[in-house]
Amino acid sequence: MKHIQKKIAIIIHSLGKGGEEKASANLSILLSDLGFETHLISALNYVDYEYKGQLLNLGVLKDKDDSFFGRLRRFLVFYRYLKSERFDFIIDSRSRPNFFKQLLINKILYAHQKVVFVVHSYWLKNYLPKQRLLAKLLYNNAFHLVAVSEEIKQRIQHEYGFDQVRTIYNCLSKSASIVNQDTPKLPQNFILFFGRIEDKVKNISLLIDGYSQSKLAQKNIKLVILGDGPDVIKLQEYAKKLQLLEFIEFRPFVPNPSSIIKNAIFSVLTSQYEGFPMVLIESLSQGTPVVSVDCKSGPKEVIQNEINGLMVENHNPNALAKAFDRFLEDEQLYFHCKQNAKKSVEKFSTEIISKNWLNLLK
Repeated sequence: MKHIQKKIAIIIHSLGKGGEEKASANLSILLSDLGFETHLISALNYVDYEYKGQLLNLGVLKDKDDSFFGRLRRFLVFYRYLKSERFDFIIDSRSRPNFFKQLLINKILYAHQKVVFVVHSYWLKNYLPKQRLLAKLLYNNAFHLVAVSEEIKQRIQHEYGFDQVRTIYNCLSKSASIVNQDTPKLPQNFILFFGRIEDKVKNISLLIDGYSQSKLAQKNIKLVILGDGPDVIKLQEYAKKLQLLEFIEFRPFVPNPSSIIKNAIFSVLTSQYEGFPMVLIESLSQGTPVVSVDCKSGPKEVIQNEINGLMVENHNPNALAKAFDRFLEDEQLYFHCKQNAKKSVEKFSTEIISKNWLNLLK
């Protein structure tokens, strides 16, 4: 499915570490495969994920000089690049918490451009000002707002009254389904968390509490926590306090963890809030069921309870532990969810999501 060639710029924080960044990298592959001439403009110099297109890495300049004059230089490089390339569309996929900075970008860099603003999180303050009037000032003339879940879309429409909002889910890249041959040495039996190790968002302490109250450690089923972030040491200390260090393994970030996911009994999501949790569809696409808390937003739009996984009340370690034990003890339920896993995420395939983007950008 090829589109007549138009030029698109995807504005990103980086191509490394987080789910928002992975979704943007996957989007560059999707649009390039559709025939768009795709450019990525990155604010930070992190490149972990596979992408397609031409990359303007402003992070390299930031690493060299982050003074006032260095920031001014990056702004001018950004400005001249947008003007010289004459993009048909700009997709701003960053978080945008600073009103005055975004106002400057909208009025100078994005002036007279068709801009699609992506909202990746139910925590709207990272993307839209709380005051409705300020949000209208920034986004009333946007070509479109794209929410990555239906719950986010409904919240934006309810709180801000924007009409030009639609839901387009994040998709998996085709490379994400490829299992690495060099699988790292893993425990014989384990459940898996993978994502950024930031407890105030991912609530990994809840995961550890749920694991400690379950029967998994008694059955020698370990918990693997995969990723980097500011709270690794803090969570290691918490696991030590609960005398669980021999059962919980902390592993560093891996750009494509498909081989690890495929070997897990199930994956777990315990976030305070999300946007559209890529970890769920990545896990299910490998045939690995999931246990997730019912957070805002995303899990309800991916998980069919007792069909491809289990969903439990958030902030309830006892409910989480019971779900863990249920998958352990009810083999019929577990294999039913495992059998349905891959088919349940076909609606998030590149082919389906491509049509949604084509309908928006045609």
